[in-house]
Amino acid sequence: MEKQDDWMEDPDGWLEDGGRRKKGDDRFLKGVLTGVLCSLIVAAAAVWGIYFLRPAGGRETGPTEARYGEIGEKLEMLKGMVDRLFLYEADEGAMAEGIYKGFIAGLGDPYTVYYTAEEYEEMMESSDGEYVGIGVQITQSESTNLITVIRVFRGSGAEEAGLQAGDVLYKVDGEDITGEDINNVVAKIRGNAGTAVHIQVYRDSVKDYVEMDVERRDVSMDTVEWSMLEGGMGYLQITEFDGVTYEQFVTALEDLKAQGMKGMILDLRDNPGGRLDQVVEIADDFLTEGIIVSTKDKNGLGTTYEADEELRFEGPVVILANGNSASASEVLAGALKDYDKATLVGTTTYGKGIVQSIYPFDDGTAIKITISDYYTPSGANIHGTGIEPDVAVEREKSGDEEQDNQLDRAKEILAGEMR
Repeated sequence: MEKQDDWMEDPDGWLEDGGRRKKGDDRFLKGVLTGVLCSLIVAAAAVWGIYFLRPAGGRETGPTEARYGEIGEKLEMLKGMVDRLFLYEADEGAMAEGIYKGFIAGLGDPYTVYYTAEEYEEMMESSDGEYVGIGVQITQSESTNLITVIRVFRGSGAEEAGLQAGDVLYKVDGEDITGEDINNVVAKIRGNAGTAVHIQVYRDSVKDYVEMDVERRDVSMDTVEWSMLEGGMGYLQITEFDGVTYEQFVTALEDLKAQGMKGMILDLRDNPGGRLDQVVEIADDFLTEGIIVSTKDKNGLGTTYEADEELRFEGPVVILANGNSASASEVLAGALKDYDKATLVGTTTYGKGIVQSIYPFDDGTAIKITISDYYTPSGANIHGTGIEPDVAVEREKSGDEEQDNQLDRAKEILAGEMR
């Protein structure tokens, strides 16, 4: 197998608390408990997977190898019971995939995942920024495993069907997906262009479940949005870091500069992260020298990514971030903050300071595995703590969707820095 580029986050989603439950809604609670139970069952399947790693014969059997032997005997007993008693026909392929998934799930790391061939293909398509799907960005809570919509793409089947940010996914084509790994859910939602998938969500604003049929379409993800504001301020939002992001960033930056941008508000709020190569390229455009980010694995080895002399923008920058700004977003925010190239406004970031890498196998399957910590230029590892803002501003709740007090504060700060 060949090693792929490092990834700072799942292309199809990330982990953050976002799901909410209506008090007293037993049906929803049942779904959560069922999902947790399913996760435990899958994790238990890990012992079957360990059997296949049993060392070859010819060596003295130690305590670990003896344990492998016990596991092998238990598996033989379980298989015998399935053969004799199981009412339905067993799907050996699905059972095998369950072994591999359970083995990796047994590590207890939500970022280390085994992918079937279909899941891996789907994930690689989405990481390039172009894929067939319903057109949403989703997140999975680390504490509850609930999957929540955080963005609906313009012109997508999801937008047309009425899916909304904040909707909690409950069923896909009638199947309860509560507690499933986010990549498995994405695989269930994906399909051929022109076909539809039936989605059921829990919508907190109406305290009830909502169902809809959503058409799958070709989706080209716009990961960068921009506009000119008053007084020479440019606004540039990056929603995630996919294969198309740096190219879109350069297009946006050059357009804003052509319109007379003197200072930039860089909005990384709710950005779950993505590809390391893309965020390093973007950070490099704000820096002339120095470390952008460095990594260190379990053996103390790693990689250091440094800026070159080329500079695309040297004006003042204010970064907007919040508790949903994770991974690659924190690489960018951390680098510019450490070099005093930007003022960070908002709330403390998510705190994902680890790197995953994807390793494909010859049969089309793959594993995404946590391989190292990463460090900001100052040498800080922000895993579990996040990056604190220079100016703390909590987002105010308002019925007016146009009201954005964090953005208003960023404008005030940038205006002062541009004088």
